[in-house]
Amino acid sequence: MSANHAAFNIIFRFVENYISPVAVRISSQRHVMAIRDGFISAMPFMIVGSFLLVFAYPPFSPDTTWGFARSWLALAKQFEGQILSPFDMTMGIMSIYICVAIAYNLGKHYMKSHQLDPFMGAMLSLMAFLLVAAPKTKGALPGDSLGGTGIFTAILVAIYCVEMMRFLKARNIGIRLPDQVPPMIKNSFDLLIPVLVVVLTLYPLSLLIQSQFDMLIPQAIMSIFKPLVAAADSLPAILLAVLIGHLLWFAGIHGAAIVSGMLQMFWLTNLAANQAALAQGAPLPHIFMEAFWTFFIVVGGSGATMGLVICYLRSRSAHLRAIGRLSVVPSMFNINEPVIFGTPIVMNPVFFIPFLLAPMVNAVLAWAAMKFDLISRVISVVPWTAPAPIGGAWALGWDFRAALLVIVLAVVSAIIYYPFFKVYEKQLLAQEAAESLAQESDNQQVA
Repeated sequence: MSANHAAFNIIFRFVENYISPVAVRISSQRHVMAIRDGFISAMPFMIVGSFLLVFAYPPFSPDTTWGFARSWLALAKQFEGQILSPFDMTMGIMSIYICVAIAYNLGKHYMKSHQLDPFMGAMLSLMAFLLVAAPKTKGALPGDSLGGTGIFTAILVAIYCVEMMRFLKARNIGIRLPDQVPPMIKNSFDLLIPVLVVVLTLYPLSLLIQSQFDMLIPQAIMSIFKPLVAAADSLPAILLAVLIGHLLWFAGIHGAAIVSGMLQMFWLTNLAANQAALAQGAPLPHIFMEAFWTFFIVVGGSGATMGLVICYLRSRSAHLRAIGRLSVVPSMFNINEPVIFGTPIVMNPVFFIPFLLAPMVNAVLAWAAMKFDLISRVISVVPWTAPAPIGGAWALGWDFRAALLVIVLAVVSAIIYYPFFKVYEKQLLAQEAAESLAQESDNQQVA
């Protein structure tokens, strides 16, 4: 036991001294925070758009003989354009929402220090993004780069525009108006020089890339990031993300928020590729997306603690049984703070191994199930609070084999947690017995 504690202390000190400080600095960095908050702001549009996608492409085989399925397929084919119109205006142009939201959130960081108007920063970023991602062609704005292809460009353009506005503000470069001029008019004139700078820098670059490579800037950036996107979809990358996120959680830092914030751009790029493949009737290419993390890796919340809650429900320890009853309903909605802090799991050496092992085993099993086509792959953005079996099926276009897999993963997590739970239960039973004896002794003395 002493050797185990020594090993745990070494690991914990490494996380505390090396990983946690870096993670905290990254998570609190203003650009990272703006990107994270920008994706969160755009999420409602993506959820609604993804929900409608399932209506356009029903989860039934074209040769099905079920009357309801055949009727749905016929209606979906007849009204495909009308059904997909809201999708095209949400998921189809999600990079616009992301660009505007990131610029606005980054601009808020400079409101006090540089008197920057975040709304004007968002408007400038919108113009700049459309300038390089959707130049007018044959009288129309092409939308090919406004979806998942434009995500990395949206991030870079938003940061560039706001930082350029901050640079100009810091050096008092702009049009000065008297103080009597209303603030809204002053803000509008303040934007004249930044608009000119954007046009003179980004537009020539866009024309150069179009003439030399026959690509728009978003397509060129995607070709650069393509190896990174492919690597982020591999099983080793998934396991590394799970490991880092849960090491941070164990040290008391919300690792899932940090890891998901950094992976969101890859997840949405993969999702857009899957949705495009679905519309073309092609095989879905990607596995690792937010829904894969939420509903298959961390069933019941970070650490896949639904399995631990199942163990607690039949515990002989009054404390653990109470935590299990308190946590079972929130865990169904992927909220596990009651079990995380009620146990507690954070910095508890007994649960160090299963807290890391259970989600990693889940990741391997779910990845294998999708890789070998035992279940489908993610095509929808789903609220993370959806009950895991329902959320898993929903994310995969109502593939109910996914719901069965989620239940299997919860049972696997329970099996992994069980021996460690019994060790901790034994410790608590001894403490509860000692407290009971002490209470009886006190009562006898009082009597």
